[in-house]
Amino acid sequence: MNKKIEMILEPSPVNVSHDTYRRECRYTRGIQIEEQEFKAILDTMSDDSRLYFDFHNPRKEINKGTYLNGHSGLARNIYDYYKTNYSIELTELMNGKDFYVKII
Repeated sequence: MNKKIEMILEPSPVNVSHDTYRRECRYTRGIQIEEQEFKAILDTMSDDSRLYFDFHNPRKEINKGTYLNGHSGLARNIYDYYKTNYSIELTELMNGKDFYVKII
């Protein structure tokens, strides 16, 4: 399968609500992932990884158009998923910088 996925560098910050911290997070980079693909990524997460994901994205539904808060653990899950399933290495995702995920 010929799959393409890449980091998006935003010309101006994208705001994503972080309900746990009760504030908006501003991201200058992000990644767009198809809904079914992201659900598959969630299914590969360990219990601890899923708990941490839910902490950063409480009560957010995984639907088209949803923006999610990214973090280093999620970056690792996304990286591993695309490397394992598509032989795609998203090295720019693994630099420790914050990012958003948009479900498409």
